[in-house]
Amino acid sequence: MTALYIRRNLRVIIPTIAFVALFVLYIATHPRGLSTYVLTIWSNQSALLVFAAFAQFFVVLVRGIDLSVGAVVALTNVTASFVLAGDGGSLVFGMAAVLLVGMACGLFTGLFVCFGNVPPIVATLATGAIYSGIALYLRPTPGGGVNSELSDAFTYAIGPIPTSLLLIIVTVLVITIVLRKTSFGMALKALGANQHSAQLTGIKTTSMRISAHVLGGLMAGMAGLYVSMVTMTGDAGIGPTYTLNSIAAIVLGGVSLAGGIGTAVGVAVGAMLLKTVASLMFFSGLPPLAQPFFEGLILALAIAFGSVGVLRVRNKLKLFAQ
Repeated sequence: MTALYIRRNLRVIIPTIAFVALFVLYIATHPRGLSTYVLTIWSNQSALLVFAAFAQFFVVLVRGIDLSVGAVVALTNVTASFVLAGDGGSLVFGMAAVLLVGMACGLFTGLFVCFGNVPPIVATLATGAIYSGIALYLRPTPGGGVNSELSDAFTYAIGPIPTSLLLIIVTVLVITIVLRKTSFGMALKALGANQHSAQLTGIKTTSMRISAHVLGGLMAGMAGLYVSMVTMTGDAGIGPTYTLNSIAAIVLGGVSLAGGIGTAVGVAVGAMLLKTVASLMFFSGLPPLAQPFFEGLILALAIAFGSVGVLRVRNKLKLFAQ
């Protein structure tokens, strides 16, 4: 039973072991060691990528790819810089507005992918350019502001535990329950595993694919909202980094680029693993100009690793029998 469990969950177990080892190394090399301050800074940075990775995850789960994730993060971040500068009840409506913008972007992208008769990679590249253009029009240079008390509430700690870490845990639990315990979640995975079989079972594949994009937009909106909490500004130029890192994070977390395979825990672990590597390089003494090279190398290796599992299997149905 144990051997079977390990074999079935190897996609998550390996990155988890790597993450734990690298996180221990990161804490050991950090000048301040293990402290609430260090854990909070690391957790805040990890949360940004975790939310962006979940935005990519829902689309990849149904055999798609979303190159507009970073652009939606940028647009919602810019939106937040306008609507979260007030106080009181306006902040609640402001946060809701930011998430609605993300969902609207996901809906538009999903409709374009499903009815535009173009490959998802082309469709999402086009919609991403639109969202980036809107963000740049609204905020040509970084600026704006976010209520400082709201920012503190989301980026500090509750006792010894960072608020951002609690948000990551809650997000993982909710998505895990949705994927495992609801018919909607099982339909998403079924669509990713085999579209023809999903259609035969009565699943409305077009609606489900659009829903996956809407969920992706919601999570990208959460990422953009949290960027605003951390930086307290809006910046339209942050998109490309989140797009590439979101793909690398889900691949590192064991998500199959062929669709149908992946867990919420794996996505979170992959994102935190990637952020831990970046943090380690910061304290490694590498020249600042050399760090982007190694980060790019890690991204390339992660994506290549995810592609190998698809290319080496003649019958791709074998991927979904694991």
